[in-house]
Amino acid sequence: MTPLFSRSATGRTGLVTLICGALAAGGLTAAGVATLAPGAASASSHREAPLISGTPQYDNTDVYAFVSPDKPDTTTIVANWIPFEDPAGGPNFYTFADDAQYDLHIDNNGDAQDELVFRYTFRTHTKNGNTFLYNTGPVTSLDDPDLNVTQTYDIDLIRMKDQHVMSRTKLADDVPVAPSNVGKASMPDYGKLRAQAVYKTAAGAATFAGQADDPFFLDLRVFDLLYGGNLSEVGRDTLKGYNVNSIALQVPNDLVRESSHQPIVGIWSTTQRRNAQGYYAQVSRLGNPLVNEVVNPQKDKDRFNASQPAYDAQFLKNVTNPELPKLIESIYKIKAPAEPRNDLVDVFLKGVKGLNQPPKVTASEELRLNTSVKPAMHPKRLGVLDGDNAGFPNGRRLTDDVIDEALQVVEGELVGSKNDLGDAVDKNDKKFEKYFPYVAQPTAGSRGPLAKGTTAGTDVRSQLGDALKPAGSSGGSGDTMLIAASAASGAAGILLIGTAFAWWRRRMQRAY
Repeated sequence: MTPLFSRSATGRTGLVTLICGALAAGGLTAAGVATLAPGAASASSHREAPLISGTPQYDNTDVYAFVSPDKPDTTTIVANWIPFEDPAGGPNFYTFADDAQYDLHIDNNGDAQDELVFRYTFRTHTKNGNTFLYNTGPVTSLDDPDLNVTQTYDIDLIRMKDQHVMSRTKLADDVPVAPSNVGKASMPDYGKLRAQAVYKTAAGAATFAGQADDPFFLDLRVFDLLYGGNLSEVGRDTLKGYNVNSIALQVPNDLVRESSHQPIVGIWSTTQRRNAQGYYAQVSRLGNPLVNEVVNPQKDKDRFNASQPAYDAQFLKNVTNPELPKLIESIYKIKAPAEPRNDLVDVFLKGVKGLNQPPKVTASEELRLNTSVKPAMHPKRLGVLDGDNAGFPNGRRLTDDVIDEALQVVEGELVGSKNDLGDAVDKNDKKFEKYFPYVAQPTAGSRGPLAKGTTAGTDVRSQLGDALKPAGSSGGSGDTMLIAASAASGAAGILLIGTAFAWWRRRMQRAY
């Protein structure tokens, strides 16, 4: 694989991290990863438009849709929100917005309009408002009293025709959300909490909402002039160590497709936010990956996020005359394919003919999936490009390497310009699960080195330097030393405060 289109960054520590973070907040920036820890960097596909980058709770990051590998009579949709969740980002951890509608749209006849909408709405509950804590003790179940901040959600199935609501059915009510993974002390068995958050509906569907490892794998340094202009910055999974908030829905194929004779569905997700007047306005939209990041120019990004597939003709020139191949040609001297790029229209706006292109299709930006294609026994990361018709761009599996696939197609793979371009990141840092909801468990907030004087598996109560002993350690002096160290720390604190106060009084008596 020739590395080209990728993204990586070097983490920073201490004051450098603070400075870089402040600079990053001012523009279209992203975060890199050093070892397991998120740090500071240059730009991101997860913050794809100027307005939505400032409101991450409403920001779609990715959409996946695939025939369920263990239940091929069902389709699984995974949609993610809130990019770059630092696992240790407490005490206010990551929640879905209460004033939003998170929608999964299904177009089952290729007319660029949704016939089905699965709408998720969330409510936040706080048991004790007099503490700053997310949890007040170890959490062993979703209804544990020690889980102070919780969320629940409803699902409505809305049937549409010509953009008008025909019916509304409640599929689920007050389903618990899996919490953010605070750490080992707070959530000693996070897998148990996740399992409790999987809910089966009366309609034969399964649903999950909660935190997950970000399944997108790529090297985000592409925005630094296409890997620094010399291909020396590729090969690091920039999203390693970050989490997202996921909605996963598994539904019978017969529920979402028009019929067994027309099994192709188009899928996209949106977020609507309630405004001051109480009305909902669409603020984010996502179907295929990377469209609003590297296809639409700045002037169209916010407008695309507020638009519907039925009106995508206004963005057609961005696909037929894309900017990216010209940039690659100017920097790396790889000749851009001839325009107009009708091959890109066919693949990304209509679907691959004979595979996932509906009859009488209206060109529009949707993730198209042929629900009659059986899951591959041995999935290939390049999907259709490598002869695996169960993969991208026929839907999108968690393991599909969409960066390499999209880059090779953009650079003319389908029009005779054979290439093996890629970002040198070929798989996710965590393995995906074999059963619904399939996404990997989120990285925990506690993942640093152990405190001095402790070993793995001990009950670490505090970090008091050399005096710290693991709870329950043998010998009668353990508690004594802990108490003495606590007393010494308290005395030192009082002395420090007293010294500072005395210095302040002297300073205030000065003439300047």
